[in-house]
Amino acid sequence: MGEGRTFIPFRFRVSLFAVGGSAGASKELLCGGSFSEVSGLEATMAPKKIIEGGRNWGEIQRAGPTSFSTVTLKRGVTSLDHLYAWFDAVTRQSNYGYRMEGQIDVTGGGKGGVELTWHLSNVMPIKFKGPDLSAVSTQVAVEEIQLVHEGLTLTRKVTP
Repeated sequence: MGEGRTFIPFRFRVSLFAVGGSAGASKELLCGGSFSEVSGLEATMAPKKIIEGGRNWGEIQRAGPTSFSTVTLKRGVTSLDHLYAWFDAVTRQSNYGYRMEGQIDVTGGGKGGVELTWHLSNVMPIKFKGPDLSAVSTQVAVEEIQLVHEGLTLTRKVTP
């Protein structure tokens, strides 16, 4: 078995797409590439335990339902308000069907090619956090959006 490559965690690009209703419809990019941090790319399977009569040494373990963590995106505040507008449309305007598709591309090596891609399906915003404002701070103002989704898949670049 060969050795795998190590990826540098700050080489990534995030894209959020509005998806049309029909199969094969084109994707409209809501935003992309401007995030400084992504966290919560997690999936957890809760096993189902089966207790069998006469089996006194342990339980039978079966695959159970899978749940996905909340994904948090952070970035410096920009003049664009599309993330807040999406959150507002889903929450205050009760447009719960306004879902996105997410894609996080991780690049590697000196050539910057995409090595692996995380896909998020049926993404919905659940929390928007504006920047902490301080007149004496020298840090960049950061906004944050938290997302729930209904599926997480990983694709890797095939290497010869």
